[in-house]
Amino acid sequence: METILIVEDDPHTQELMSIYLRNNGFQTMIAHNGTQALTIIDQQTIALALVDIMMPEMDGYQLTEALRQANYQLPILMVTAKETPSEKKKGFLVGTDDYMTKPVDQEEMLLRIRALLRRSKIMAKNRITLGEVTIDADYLQIRKGQEIIHLPQKEFFLLFKLLSYPGKIFTRLQLMDDIWGYDSQTDAKTVNVHINRLREKLAHFTEFTIITVRGLGYKAERHL
Repeated sequence: METILIVEDDPHTQELMSIYLRNNGFQTMIAHNGTQALTIIDQQTIALALVDIMMPEMDGYQLTEALRQANYQLPILMVTAKETPSEKKKGFLVGTDDYMTKPVDQEEMLLRIRALLRRSKIMAKNRITLGEVTIDADYLQIRKGQEIIHLPQKEFFLLFKLLSYPGKIFTRLQLMDDIWGYDSQTDAKTVNVHINRLREKLAHFTEFTIITVRGLGYKAERHL
Protein backbone atom coordinates (compact mmCIF):
# COMPACT_ATOMS: atom_id res chain seq x y z
CA MET A 1 0.00 0.00 0.00
CA GLU A 2 1.47 3.34 -1.04
CA THR A 3 2.01 6.10 1.51
CA ILE A 4 1.04 9.72 0.86
CA LEU A 5 2.69 12.39 2.99
CA ILE A 6 0.34 15.28 3.78
CA VAL A 7 2.39 18.40 4.53
CA GLU A 8 -0.18 20.80 5.96
CA ASP A 9 -0.38 22.89 9.13
CA ASP A 10 -4.18 23.07 9.36
CA PRO A 11 -5.51 20.13 11.46
CA HIS A 12 -8.95 20.14 9.82
CA THR A 13 -7.49 19.96 6.30
CA GLN A 14 -5.06 17.27 7.42
CA GLU A 15 -7.90 15.13 8.74
CA LEU A 16 -10.14 15.54 5.70
CA MET A 17 -7.37 14.66 3.25
CA SER A 18 -6.13 11.76 5.34
CA ILE A 19 -9.57 10.17 5.74
CA TYR A 20 -10.37 10.50 2.05
CA LEU A 21 -7.03 9.02 0.95
CA ARG A 22 -7.24 6.13 3.42
CA ASN A 23 -10.76 5.37 2.21
CA ASN A 24 -9.32 5.13 -1.31
CA GLY A 25 -6.56 2.66 -0.58
CA PHE A 26 -3.60 4.75 0.57
CA GLN A 27 -1.71 5.01 3.82
CA THR A 28 -1.05 8.54 5.05
CA MET A 29 1.48 10.35 7.19
CA ILE A 30 1.27 13.93 8.45
CA ALA A 31 3.89 16.67 8.62
CA HIS A 32 2.99 20.08 10.06
CA ASN A 33 5.71 21.93 8.15
CA GLY A 34 8.52 21.44 5.67
CA THR A 35 11.11 20.67 8.31
CA GLN A 36 9.09 17.73 9.64
CA ALA A 37 8.43 16.60 6.09
CA LEU A 38 12.15 16.41 5.28
CA THR A 39 12.74 14.23 8.33
CA ILE A 40 9.90 11.86 7.42
CA ILE A 41 10.95 11.58 3.77
CA ASP A 42 14.50 10.82 4.85
CA GLN A 43 13.33 7.98 7.10
CA GLN A 44 10.23 6.55 5.39
CA THR A 45 9.23 5.33 1.93
CA ILE A 46 6.87 8.00 0.60
CA ALA A 47 5.12 7.57 -2.75
CA LEU A 48 3.91 11.17 -3.11
CA ALA A 49 3.80 14.40 -1.10
CA LEU A 50 0.77 16.70 -0.86
CA VAL A 51 2.31 20.03 0.04
CA ASP A 52 0.72 23.25 1.28
CA ILE A 53 2.63 26.49 0.61
CA MET A 54 1.94 28.67 3.64
CA MET A 55 3.50 26.86 6.61
CA PRO A 56 5.70 27.85 9.56
CA GLU A 57 9.46 27.16 9.67
CA MET A 58 9.75 25.97 6.07
CA ASP A 59 7.08 26.72 3.48
CA GLY A 60 6.06 24.56 0.53
CA TYR A 61 8.30 26.34 -1.96
CA GLN A 62 11.35 25.86 0.27
CA LEU A 63 10.48 22.22 0.92
CA THR A 64 10.05 21.42 -2.76
CA GLU A 65 13.27 23.18 -3.70
CA ALA A 66 15.18 21.37 -0.93
CA LEU A 67 13.88 17.98 -2.06
CA ARG A 68 14.82 18.58 -5.70
CA GLN A 69 18.27 19.87 -4.77
CA ALA A 70 18.78 16.68 -2.75
CA ASN A 71 17.72 14.64 -5.82
CA TYR A 72 14.50 13.29 -4.32
CA GLN A 73 12.29 12.39 -7.28
CA LEU A 74 9.02 11.62 -5.49
CA PRO A 75 6.00 13.34 -7.08
CA ILE A 76 4.89 16.57 -5.39
CA LEU A 77 1.36 17.96 -5.63
CA MET A 78 1.05 21.48 -4.24
CA VAL A 79 -2.34 22.19 -2.68
CA THR A 80 -2.71 25.81 -1.68
CA ALA A 81 -4.91 28.87 -1.40
CA LYS A 82 -2.39 30.79 -3.50
CA GLU A 83 -3.79 30.89 -7.02
CA THR A 84 -2.18 33.76 -8.95
CA PRO A 85 -0.26 32.85 -12.12
CA SER A 86 3.03 34.07 -10.60
CA GLU A 87 2.61 31.84 -7.54
CA LYS A 88 1.71 28.85 -9.67
CA LYS A 89 4.70 29.52 -11.91
CA LYS A 90 6.99 29.70 -8.87
CA GLY A 91 5.70 26.32 -7.72
CA PHE A 92 6.63 24.69 -11.01
CA LEU A 93 10.00 26.45 -11.15
CA VAL A 94 11.05 25.05 -7.77
CA GLY A 95 10.05 21.55 -8.88
CA THR A 96 6.44 20.68 -8.12
CA ASP A 97 4.78 18.19 -10.49
CA ASP A 98 1.23 19.49 -10.20
CA TYR A 99 -0.70 22.29 -8.51
CA MET A 100 -4.22 22.59 -7.08
CA THR A 101 -5.92 25.53 -5.38
CA LYS A 102 -8.14 25.38 -2.32
CA PRO A 103 -10.93 24.60 -1.73
CA VAL A 104 -9.91 21.23 -3.13
CA ASP A 105 -12.26 18.91 -4.96
CA GLN A 106 -11.26 15.61 -3.36
CA GLU A 107 -12.22 13.47 -6.35
CA GLU A 108 -10.07 15.62 -8.63
CA MET A 109 -7.23 15.45 -6.11
CA LEU A 110 -7.42 11.65 -6.17
CA LEU A 111 -7.34 11.60 -9.98
CA ARG A 112 -4.29 13.85 -10.02
CA ILE A 113 -2.51 11.73 -7.40
CA ARG A 114 -3.11 8.54 -9.35
CA ALA A 115 -1.92 10.14 -12.58
CA LEU A 116 1.26 11.39 -10.89
CA LEU A 117 1.95 7.96 -9.40
CA ARG A 118 1.50 6.27 -12.78
CA ARG A 119 3.99 8.65 -14.38
CA SER A 120 6.40 8.16 -11.51
CA LYS A 121 6.32 4.38 -11.90
CA ILE A 122 7.02 4.66 -15.61
CA MET A 123 10.05 6.89 -15.08
CA ALA A 124 11.38 4.83 -12.15
CA LYS A 125 12.35 2.15 -14.65
CA ASN A 126 14.74 4.61 -16.35
CA ARG A 127 15.87 2.27 -19.13
CA ILE A 128 14.50 -0.33 -21.53
CA THR A 129 16.85 -2.60 -23.47
CA LEU A 130 15.77 -4.45 -26.60
CA GLY A 131 18.68 -6.31 -28.14
CA GLU A 132 21.11 -3.60 -29.31
CA VAL A 133 18.59 -0.82 -28.63
CA THR A 134 18.66 1.13 -25.36
CA ILE A 135 15.83 3.54 -24.54
CA ASP A 136 17.22 5.77 -21.82
CA ALA A 137 14.86 7.94 -19.75
CA ASP A 138 17.70 9.82 -18.07
CA TYR A 139 18.76 11.36 -21.38
CA LEU A 140 15.50 11.11 -23.37
CA GLN A 141 17.37 9.23 -26.08
CA ILE A 142 17.39 6.02 -28.07
CA ARG A 143 20.74 4.42 -28.80
CA LYS A 144 21.58 1.62 -31.24
CA GLY A 145 25.26 1.07 -31.83
CA GLN A 146 26.69 4.45 -32.84
CA GLU A 147 23.28 5.92 -33.66
CA ILE A 148 21.69 8.19 -31.05
CA ILE A 149 18.24 9.70 -31.45
CA HIS A 150 17.12 12.43 -29.06
CA LEU A 151 13.35 12.80 -28.73
CA PRO A 152 11.22 15.67 -27.41
CA GLN A 153 9.97 14.97 -23.89
CA LYS A 154 6.35 14.08 -24.71
CA GLU A 155 7.32 11.84 -27.61
CA PHE A 156 9.86 10.03 -25.47
CA PHE A 157 7.47 9.51 -22.54
CA LEU A 158 4.81 8.24 -24.92
CA LEU A 159 7.18 5.67 -26.44
CA PHE A 160 8.54 4.69 -23.02
CA LYS A 161 5.01 4.19 -21.70
CA LEU A 162 3.99 1.90 -24.54
CA LEU A 163 7.19 -0.14 -24.47
CA SER A 164 7.02 -0.52 -20.69
CA TYR A 165 3.83 -2.56 -21.14
CA PRO A 166 4.25 -4.49 -24.41
CA GLY A 167 1.00 -5.80 -25.83
CA LYS A 168 -1.17 -3.71 -23.54
CA ILE A 169 -3.70 -1.46 -25.27
CA PHE A 170 -3.85 2.12 -24.02
CA THR A 171 -6.72 4.39 -24.96
CA ARG A 172 -5.94 7.90 -26.13
CA LEU A 173 -7.53 9.20 -22.93
CA GLN A 174 -5.19 7.08 -20.79
CA LEU A 175 -2.16 8.32 -22.71
CA MET A 176 -3.30 11.93 -22.46
CA ASP A 177 -3.77 11.52 -18.71
CA ASP A 178 -0.42 9.83 -18.08
CA ILE A 179 1.79 11.85 -20.42
CA TRP A 180 0.16 15.27 -20.61
CA GLY A 181 -1.49 15.30 -17.19
CA TYR A 182 -5.00 15.26 -15.80
CA ASP A 183 -5.83 18.91 -16.54
CA SER A 184 -4.17 19.09 -19.94
CA GLN A 185 -6.03 20.91 -22.70
CA THR A 186 -4.70 18.51 -25.31
CA ASP A 187 -7.01 16.19 -27.25
CA ALA A 188 -6.87 12.87 -29.06
CA LYS A 189 -5.46 14.51 -32.20
CA THR A 190 -2.35 15.53 -30.26
CA VAL A 191 -1.73 11.91 -29.27
CA ASN A 192 -2.17 10.84 -32.90
CA VAL A 193 0.32 13.46 -34.08
CA HIS A 194 2.94 12.34 -31.57
CA ILE A 195 2.46 8.68 -32.52
CA ASN A 196 2.90 9.53 -36.20
CA ARG A 197 6.09 11.46 -35.46
CA LEU A 198 7.48 8.52 -33.53
CA ARG A 199 6.71 6.16 -36.38
CA GLU A 200 8.45 8.44 -38.89
CA LYS A 201 11.57 8.86 -36.76
CA LEU A 202 11.83 5.21 -35.73
CA ALA A 203 10.60 3.44 -38.86
CA HIS A 204 14.00 1.77 -39.38
CA PHE A 205 13.96 0.11 -35.95
CA THR A 206 12.90 -3.52 -36.24
CA GLU A 207 13.04 -4.21 -32.50
CA PHE A 208 9.58 -2.79 -31.77
CA THR A 209 6.41 -1.58 -33.46
CA ILE A 210 3.69 0.86 -32.40
CA ILE A 211 0.32 -0.53 -33.46
CA THR A 212 -2.98 1.27 -33.83
CA VAL A 213 -5.88 -0.73 -32.38
CA ARG A 214 -8.87 0.58 -34.28
CA GLY A 215 -11.54 2.08 -32.05
CA LEU A 216 -9.44 1.64 -28.90
CA GLY A 217 -6.01 3.24 -28.98
CA TYR A 218 -2.41 2.08 -29.27
CA LYS A 219 -0.08 -0.67 -28.14
CA ALA A 220 3.58 -1.54 -28.67
CA GLU A 221 5.01 -4.91 -29.56
CA ARG A 222 8.57 -5.97 -28.89
CA HIS A 223 10.20 -8.23 -31.44
CA LEU A 224 13.03 -9.51 -29.25
